[in-house]
Amino acid sequence: MTLFRPARRLLLGTVLVATPLLAGQVLAEATPPRQLHVQAETTLSVVPDRATLSARLWERTPAMALEDESGDDPDALRDARERLETRARELIRALEETGLERDAISAGSLAVLPEHLAGSRREDGDRQTLVRTRLERPFRVRVDDLDRLPALLDALTDAGVNALDGIGYDLTDRAAATDEALIQALQKAHHKAALMAEALGISLGPVASVSETRSPVFQPRMLAMAADSRESAPEVEYRPGTIDIEAGVSVSWEIE
Repeated sequence: MTLFRPARRLLLGTVLVATPLLAGQVLAEATPPRQLHVQAETTLSVVPDRATLSARLWERTPAMALEDESGDDPDALRDARERLETRARELIRALEETGLERDAISAGSLAVLPEHLAGSRREDGDRQTLVRTRLERPFRVRVDDLDRLPALLDALTDAGVNALDGIGYDLTDRAAATDEALIQALQKAHHKAALMAEALGISLGPVASVSETRSPVFQPRMLAMAADSRESAPEVEYRPGTIDIEAGVSVSWEIE
């Protein structure tokens, strides 16, 4: 029995030494890191450098009574389509005469749309319903030089477009603008962190974490207009204004 007593004492001493070490490790893991958290948002305003004009041409067949089982006259549909295609060619020619490249003009596919109209009253007092067909083609014109925008609008109205759906202002390099918005948000976060550290008398260490709170989103600016805008306001100026791109970040720094 005496021979085993030293071994027992050695084992007990090992347990007593290991226990404070384990408690210190758990306490260190439970202590939160000393960090400075900063959030920052910024808005980048950029001037558009390109635009897209949207317009439509259409032709209609004569209106007929809805009760007429014969439907649209094939000759009337063919005539309406020929008139539409002739006007479309004249429109493209007029735009090219302004110096616009052909690949900047996009002519959409033909759309056939029924239209219902209120006709005259019948003997029973009910109003007759008329129906006709509208054949329509949309056009989109890309403008890379905004100084040419008034001349192109004049060409569209002179060609007799039935509808000007508006102007969409855009940027040639969207990625560069969204990158710049994100950089400015990060710079703002760093400025705020440095200001707070100076006021608190602490020193910033390395960046512990960084994340986006608002991803930069680019939204083209739309300007609606009417087909008769040039006639009603011949001296109007088409100012593109600015496009706002918002970005937000959250950054954490270690405190030395």
